[in-house]
Amino acid sequence: MLFDQDGNFKIQQLFSYPNDNYERLKKEALKCRRCQLRENANGVVMGEGNLKNKIMLIGEGPGANEDRLGRPFVGRAGKLMDKILASVNLKRKELYITNVIKCRPSGNRAPRQNEFEACVSILSSEIELIQPKVIVTLGSTATKYLINPEKSITNVRGKWFKRGDLYILPTFHPAYLLRNEKMKKYSWHDFKLIKKAADRIKELSNSGEF
Repeated sequence: MLFDQDGNFKIQQLFSYPNDNYERLKKEALKCRRCQLRENANGVVMGEGNLKNKIMLIGEGPGANEDRLGRPFVGRAGKLMDKILASVNLKRKELYITNVIKCRPSGNRAPRQNEFEACVSILSSEIELIQPKVIVTLGSTATKYLINPEKSITNVRGKWFKRGDLYILPTFHPAYLLRNEKMKKYSWHDFKLIKKAADRIKELSNSGEF
């Protein structure tokens, strides 16, 4: 798990990245070759989006299109996610979207524990820089690595987990929804919760409480 119950990073990090300037963080992260994933990937795929709205969406890792274009969530799953966001009056540019790992595993397999640990310093710096109030874990891999390795996404999706001042909401990965269309209604319910959280964060920001 990345977080303990108080919202502190639980995993010991052997590497550090800039956590006060996104462009410096990205520049350093793009050089990463700490695990074997980089050998077969076109490059490191960093997150993108809004750095100020305090909401992060975290998926598993880049797919083939993401690896080719160097951007997260730009394939079929990403297009579906954009549609789900639009259905609850959210825009992609209002959120920060990234992945647990930044290089594509061959065959689009799930990332292994050692690969997560090699890449987690980049993710941690993204979180430190953005200081989110809400993190949405997309799919089982992100949910297990951030919340609890024993948790099943089907059992925890749509439920809030509090870690210190941080709230984490697991939901299905859009790639899963492409294969299981009947589950889209549950994801839509989850994203309505995310919309409510986004509106509340905006309200508090406008009032100067953030």
